Amino acid sequence: MKIDASTSAVVTGGASGLGKATAQALAAAGVKVAIFDVNEAKGLEVAQSIGGVFCKVDITNEDSVIEGFAKARAANGQERILVHCAMTSRRGKTLAWDKTAGRLKRLPTADYEYGVQGILVASYRVASLSAEGMATLEGLEDGERGCITLTASVAAQDGQIGQLIYGSAKAGVNGLVLPMARDLSDLGIRVNCIMPGIFATPLMLGAAPKVLESLSASVPFPKRLGKPEEFASLALEFVRNSYFNAQCIRLDGAIRMAPR
Repeated sequence: MKIDASTSAVVTGGASGLGKATAQALAAAGVKVAIFDVNEAKGLEVAQSIGGVFCKVDITNEDSVIEGFAKARAANGQERILVHCAMTSRRGKTLAWDKTAGRLKRLPTADYEYGVQGILVASYRVASLSAEGMATLEGLEDGERGCITLTASVAAQDGQIGQLIYGSAKAGVNGLVLPMARDLSDLGIRVNCIMPGIFATPLMLGAAPKVLESLSASVPFPKRLGKPEEFASLALEFVRNSYFNAQCIRLDGAIRMAPR
């Protein structure tokens, strides 16, 4: 797909980290960008810096997402590009020792459901609503109408202890990709997914220096955390190269996560 000023994009989680870098890269390529995020202050700041539009959106709320798309499309036109980076989740082991109660305690089903809603269900919600709009567009070369990029994680394949919710929900995101790509193939809408490893996002950079050093050393090569710009680069390549479809690609410096 050709990327220029005639193209519109929506990036969720665009106020920081992977989403911010992707929004910046798309804007630098001339694309009209709308940012979905719950952080209004940072989202507005990023949107203004790239000449985009900010939409305050809670990805776990259907009405909020629908309203976000309506605002984005009113400002920039129907998006051909969606990059979904936003998520919410919780941590916890299936069974963990509760020191206060002196017994094993089960991870509450409500916690598991929260993560599935914030990762897997939200991915379906945002992608399907975007696809519904993309389907109304005129087809470009090969009849292409749009490109959807979801975000999973290496935890989808290497889920560590305490990542039951996150790992299984991200694996579910990978599981969306092939059937959704097949569902949308007749409409010329492609669906792919990036599985980032350990990236230098604001959340990760909040860890202690020794922890960051250890994490960097655990990456085979290059021995550092991934740069958000590297995630953005792959997201843009998914858009540009129309033969990418139904792919779940690791972007991780060859890391394979140990159980702990």
